[in-house]
Amino acid sequence: MTGFQTKLNKATNKNNSLLCIGLDPDPNLLPIEDIALFNKEIIDATKDLVCCYKPNLAFYESLGMDGLLALEQTIAHIPSDIPIIGDAKRGDIGSTAQAYAKALFDIWQFDAVTVNPYLGKDSLDPFIAYKEKGVFVLCHTSNPGASDFQELTIQVDENAHKLFEHIAEKAETWNVYGNISLVVGATYPEQLKLVRDICPDMTILAPGIGAQGGDLSGTIHYGVNSDGAGLIINSSRGIIYASKDKNDFAKMARQAADQLRSDINIYR
Repeated sequence: MTGFQTKLNKATNKNNSLLCIGLDPDPNLLPIEDIALFNKEIIDATKDLVCCYKPNLAFYESLGMDGLLALEQTIAHIPSDIPIIGDAKRGDIGSTAQAYAKALFDIWQFDAVTVNPYLGKDSLDPFIAYKEKGVFVLCHTSNPGASDFQELTIQVDENAHKLFEHIAEKAETWNVYGNISLVVGATYPEQLKLVRDICPDMTILAPGIGAQGGDLSGTIHYGVNSDGAGLIINSSRGIIYASKDKNDFAKMARQAADQLRSDINIYR
């Protein structure tokens, strides 16, 4: 078991939680201007309710150096026993992929990252080589356009199946270090079921609960492994923007997180 997976399991058990909170600060929605302070208050209010946090790098990169500084301060504020998934969705080849892996794992010190497998296995190898880190491979995403490519039927060894199923099968064979996981949107529970059948033990990150309208009960029913675990339910906007009042946003975020964690545990 990898360092990331061990850390995730410990946080899951300690907080009785499959909940991941996405730390995605949108300046147009923030109740206060200081992004780092906003994130710190959200973290302080929810750190006993989650199994991990997931900052999406785009929200920080879009703000230039100030955003990167806020990301650095956010990472430093998250308790060391709670894993952090860097939502970067990187995908490139050769030395570029190596540089991305070095930046995300060595510089930012993320416990896990999201990656795009479109360029093939060699684009993922530099990430997989970090044996103690988690690598979440995009399989079937939560957005409406996911079906444009991921639902295409392809022919492999005389067998016809969907592209996302092929990705899951490849991920299973590539997982020689036990550090590969998958991203499957909660907005597609039937596809999630197919992925779980292909990868019975692999951890699955399921975004799309909350603002995107994902199916919570279906996601948990089809997404957990035989131990009632192996699934991370991500929610971002539905929690961190539960209130846009500067006086109570952290309190309301805690209430939203606590309610979602409770709802998740009902279905486990």
